[in-house]
Amino acid sequence: MTFDIKTIEDLSLNAWPSHQMQVYDGWLLRFSYFYTHRTNSVEQIGPSILPFEEKVTYCEQIYRRWQTPCIFKITPLCDPALESLLIDKGYHIEHKTNVMVLDLSTFLPDESVGPFDLNIQEHIPDAWIQGLFDLKHTTNPIHRKIVPYMYAAIPKDVISVSLRDQDRIIATGLGILDRDYIGIYAIHVDEAHRGHHYATQIIQTLLKKGQQKGASRAYLQVVSGNHPAISLYRKIGFRKLYTYWFRVK
Repeated sequence: MTFDIKTIEDLSLNAWPSHQMQVYDGWLLRFSYFYTHRTNSVEQIGPSILPFEEKVTYCEQIYRRWQTPCIFKITPLCDPALESLLIDKGYHIEHKTNVMVLDLSTFLPDESVGPFDLNIQEHIPDAWIQGLFDLKHTTNPIHRKIVPYMYAAIPKDVISVSLRDQDRIIATGLGILDRDYIGIYAIHVDEAHRGHHYATQIIQTLLKKGQQKGASRAYLQVVSGNHPAISLYRKIGFRKLYTYWFRVK
């Protein structure tokens, strides 16, 4: 089975809407009060007509108005001339990210893991979001206000999974269904509860639920330096397809 970078880039845009977005000559300017790099960056979604120098200057003005850094997402699909210009203008690399994929026809779950008492729902409850905030130590009041609306704006079917220890969520996962893919997002486990294969069980649950809903492929994104997570994903069967990064001035 082949995987297409452009398709996965489109799916990831659908999966994680920004608080504000504007289209500019084949580029998408995304803004979410700097919650994540992905939701606060410029992405190429089509061919350019205007000169890159003019476009970069325009983007810098927009993000200055938004009072956040001007960030460009660089994928294998980007014109190398754009990155050369950004380097000349003093933009450096932050957050290299690997995109990994899995042909679900080859997926063999590890039946020795679990079972754990997972809460599985086909929507994203507020309790799940608040639990994710706690796991990520998200305290910024603006983020805690706008991010629930970003999750509510996801235009695709979703599967949310969580695990509780008494009244507290200690692990989360999210599956987003689009075309014949399931995207795996928000895999987080409380630091004090790691080493019990909770993440493995959550991911396997999402993949099996995705298959039941017609998914034949899966993808996820992981910071390239997160070696424990990459090792876990490889064990499940994922392989790296490509790497992207952000250029920040």
